[in-house]
Amino acid sequence: MSGEVYSTERPRKKRRGRRLLITLLVFLILLAGVLVALDRFAAGYAERMIGQRVSEQIADQKATSEKPVVTVEGIPFLTQVVDGKYQQIRIQLTNLSGPAGNNRTVRVADLDVHANDVDAPLDTIRSGTGDVVARTVTGTGTIDYPQLAELIGQPGLKLAERDGKLVGSAPVQALGQTFDVSGTATVAVKDGVVQVRFSDVTAEGLPNVPLIRNLIDSYVQKLSVDLRVPELPLKLAVQKVEPTPDGLRFTAGADDVSLNAGGL
Repeated sequence: MSGEVYSTERPRKKRRGRRLLITLLVFLILLAGVLVALDRFAAGYAERMIGQRVSEQIADQKATSEKPVVTVEGIPFLTQVVDGKYQQIRIQLTNLSGPAGNNRTVRVADLDVHANDVDAPLDTIRSGTGDVVARTVTGTGTIDYPQLAELIGQPGLKLAERDGKLVGSAPVQALGQTFDVSGTATVAVKDGVVQVRFSDVTAEGLPNVPLIRNLIDSYVQKLSVDLRVPELPLKLAVQKVEPTPDGLRFTAGADDVSLNAGGL
């Protein structure tokens, strides 16, 4: 009976191949971790730079807010750095408060800003000099109804949204009695100023006679208000206002805005 000899060369090659594969996988995992860390570091640097510039402009405008929260959208970030183009940068401002004319102050609880199609060459990010420019910037914020009623300044005025319209009601004195008047307001934007104008005001229980009608018309004039939203960062200008359940929601916009220049 002849003896059989089994070669050990093939199992050794298999083991060596597995070790090489495992080593390669470990290397790739470590490399991915390093790239992710670098990605977040680069994104964090850009976010801090833009946040600081926004804070400076808010202070220059005699306004206040909590520290801006800046988020560079899009993953991976490093590929955007290399291209010098960013999908979107989001800037969130909480409790923005500033002058609105006639010794009044307006508060915006949350201003949500989106800078789109941002151009930022790699040298600009690295050196901190040059311009980071957003082709379009949009922002939305809300002025709540209790604050709006306070700015109008008529005692007892209550405002709300109904079927997409701004409605209001308030007590009025007439004929020795107190009656509730109610009406609908039109809201428009003209030259950056929010205009609130009431019309179709009625008073239940009051007779429809010229004296009473004149009284109501005089009261309606007092309900009108021109409201300038606090000067917004990033050259944002109010373009649209609409009533919502939470308050008057405004939309602002700007084109070709520098996100890192001192004057913004």
